[in-house]
Amino acid sequence: MRTYIIEKTLDYKDFILVLDFGSQYSQIITRKIREIGVYALLCPYSLSIRNILSKKPKGIILSGGPFSVYEKNPPLISRNIFQLNIPILGICYGMQLISFLFGGEIEQSKYKEYGKSNFIIDCYNNDLFHGIPKKSIVWMSHFDEVKKLPKTLKVIGHTSSCSIAALIHEKKDIYAVQFHPEVSHTEFGISIMKNFILHICKCNLNWKLNHFVLDSIVKKIRKRVDSKKVILGFSGGIDSFVAAHIIHKAIGDSLHCIFVDTGLLLKKEKISFLCKKMNLFVKIIDAKKRFLSILTGITDPEMKRKIIGKEFISIFQKESEKIKDVEFLAQGTIYSDVIESSTSSSLIKSHHNVGGLPHLMKLKLLEPLKYLFKDEVRKIGKKLGIPKEILYRHPFPGPGLSIRILGEVNQKKISILKKAESILLQELKDYDLYESVSQAFIILLPIKSVGVMGDKRTYEYTAVLRVTNTEDFMTATFSHLPYNFLEKISNRIINEVDGINRLVYDITSKPPATIEWE
Repeated sequence: MRTYIIEKTLDYKDFILVLDFGSQYSQIITRKIREIGVYALLCPYSLSIRNILSKKPKGIILSGGPFSVYEKNPPLISRNIFQLNIPILGICYGMQLISFLFGGEIEQSKYKEYGKSNFIIDCYNNDLFHGIPKKSIVWMSHFDEVKKLPKTLKVIGHTSSCSIAALIHEKKDIYAVQFHPEVSHTEFGISIMKNFILHICKCNLNWKLNHFVLDSIVKKIRKRVDSKKVILGFSGGIDSFVAAHIIHKAIGDSLHCIFVDTGLLLKKEKISFLCKKMNLFVKIIDAKKRFLSILTGITDPEMKRKIIGKEFISIFQKESEKIKDVEFLAQGTIYSDVIESSTSSSLIKSHHNVGGLPHLMKLKLLEPLKYLFKDEVRKIGKKLGIPKEILYRHPFPGPGLSIRILGEVNQKKISILKKAESILLQELKDYDLYESVSQAFIILLPIKSVGVMGDKRTYEYTAVLRVTNTEDFMTATFSHLPYNFLEKISNRIINEVDGINRLVYDITSKPPATIEWE
């Protein structure tokens, strides 16, 4: 189930209430509002009218979701919400829901839209699109669309394949868009949200991320942990470093960091050096044989993630028994992990540190970054003084190379992939591209193809190059890399890595794809 933070009292007089209908992007909406400088609260769509009134929001946003209003028992809200005289913005499913509740007609789209689309404003006589160009790029993700509007609603924008892509109520402050203004790939999305939050809802700026994290989270950790001790599953990435730093700030030496060498890493990590640099102590456990053994014969990606998650917990549990008064397991889980592993809508994939956790785990979870996104974690890390080499390191999945090797994992495939990834990272740095892309890696496919090397026939694996650009890792586009770089990578990998004779480049955005393949 998705978890909501529903405070009993709010310290903010001006805030936006986001009603969640199960979209991947619901928390991004909340985060973008905070980024603008206004407090936002994410609540389930089932929140009663009475509860909404008691919270006194300055505005309400209805999120998107993976549903159709014509499904059996779709998530709906009371029509009474439109009588509250509180400005409302519907996004994607939220727009279809507004249209439906006012008596409009929704149908399955003839042309489904996923990713970038050209949006055209039909009517400027509204506050939502103030200062927005007539034509712009927006991010779509829908299979239903509004086909017929009731008289009270008016079309104010369209795309080439969606004739009603934005609408407004003729008498009330009710607005709706079919696209997602909250994602970074909508060109003027922030401007649209600012128009709604600052001008239509008339909110005052009242929110600062660093104040929230450094004061609120540290105090909560100190109070919750009290005199007990914490084991942190340390990966060496930015998320676990920031989590470790914040927890250490709260409880000092009661934090014990543990790094598990699964044998599925890119190369020998300088974990001890990096931790010493940050005044953190870390214990390194060699578990290479153990992980390779439990993955033998496993091909399903969900099984891989769950098996690895369970094994990690088993190791942490055993280590906790060696230290007196350990009660918590800390992780660098961020919100994109939680969303993709959520069962509140469609499961995308289980992250090893979320969906892979056993139900009967003895340790209590401590996840200080659980409601933050990657770019927010980096901002906090920068504020905390975390070294640049950690701050801008590309994300690496907890299950490691096991989910970049499609099919069964074995030592030969691990060796092939390690060499290929090493070449990729070296060339990214040589071409000064490493920090200008968000994530880059190689996938080894369980597919072989015929090639010719030295006038001889080869029959080796096909590999995929995946390089993406993103701010929050909830949406992403492929990186437009120079052809000479792509050619260099291809030549080096095929010439230097025994086992690969073909390299292809993945140019799929997220959505519809995910960044990692498994």
